[in-house]
Amino acid sequence: MINEIQNYGDFITELLAAGFSEGGSASGVVSVVPFGWGEPSPYPTRVRWHTGDADTDPWEWRLRVLAERDDIAYAKLFFKRSGFITREWYPRFLAARRGGRTFEDEYARGTVSHLCKTVYNAVREYDGGAIPAHTLRQTVGAGSKSAFDAAVTELQGRMFITIAGGAQRVNRAGEQYGWTSTAFATVERFWGDEITSAADEYDADEAAAEIERRVLELNPDANPKLLAKFINKCAR
Repeated sequence: MINEIQNYGDFITELLAAGFSEGGSASGVVSVVPFGWGEPSPYPTRVRWHTGDADTDPWEWRLRVLAERDDIAYAKLFFKRSGFITREWYPRFLAARRGGRTFEDEYARGTVSHLCKTVYNAVREYDGGAIPAHTLRQTVGAGSKSAFDAAVTELQGRMFITIAGGAQRVNRAGEQYGWTSTAFATVERFWGDEITSAADEYDADEAAAEIERRVLELNPDANPKLLAKFINKCAR
């Protein structure tokens, strides 16, 4: 049901129609761009990964979407890897994965670590908008980079924080340098508090069932086990 992608415009059209997508081929559950870097395309296309072309490079689209639109979220959403969810479908995923609970609720239940709490609080309390990843790392303090990265990934997958764009490093002279750094915000800051109100209209089971139906419309051959992990419904 997803048409062939030739450029960024096609990608946006198909993503909005589908409602959500993995960032590349990944598991193959739902992928608007059904091939990743180094993989052959299943159809003739000008799309190529990591060329730097804003119109035909899917790697460029992730931050372009965040810079140009307000109806699509991008983060590590599926299988600890990248993905997109539109505003229309985001409340269903939020309901399925959070079940109406706040971060504080989950911390009190013991389902998230103290490091996740430290990272989440740093993102939430940052007063400059979205916090760049390098600033977040400095704020959290010394420790294992792998543990820090895992906490940031977990918070994205559980939909407490999301990528809000990119930020350039700046030296003491005010000059930009180095690679663009990912910037994070809480889901509520990114979308506005109305996103949780919209999610509250669903219970977790209802939301998960709607997502499953939509996936099977898009990909009737989706692997059931991978589909369950794709939805990633919260534990009761």
